[in-house]
Amino acid sequence: MANERLIKKYANRRLYDASQSRHVTLDDVREFVIQGEKLRVVEDKTGEDITRLILLQVIAEQEQFGQPILSTTLLESIIRFYGNGMQEFMARYLEKSVETFTRQQETMQAQMTKLMANAPMTTMAEMARQNLEMWARMQESMASAFSAKRPAEPRAPEQPPAEATPKAPTGTDP
Repeated sequence: MANERLIKKYANRRLYDASQSRHVTLDDVREFVIQGEKLRVVEDKTGEDITRLILLQVIAEQEQFGQPILSTTLLESIIRFYGNGMQEFMARYLEKSVETFTRQQETMQAQMTKLMANAPMTTMAEMARQNLEMWARMQESMASAFSAKRPAEPRAPEQPPAEATPKAPTGTDP
């Protein structure tokens, strides 16, 4: 790879950036990765590629501070996949999941940048207008649900017509 940054690890555990002719730290390596640079870390004496080992050290250092990404439960689950017949599947799954997540984040950021770059106040006003319209529709639907005509109350069963002539009192009131 032509644009690959070569870093050598010496026996004293120091990392040396061959392109800048200076020693670097794990934090520097992290910054290179964040900036999108391709890295290759090799053991100075043997030439063995230890890039993954160094990247794992960067992750371990990051996990010690602040809010970790990898929970204990997740790490335990990953460990269980090593040596398992599903190890390769799990590796591909994690890689594709992170790629998909990254693409979605980039797409969302691009859309927001485009919206805000065109006319931030117009965008905000349009969003406010849409929210107010939605709120008005919700209020209308709730009002119509509560004020809808109630069904007529059922009538009492019809009584047989009363006799035309009233009965005379018998004198024995109950």
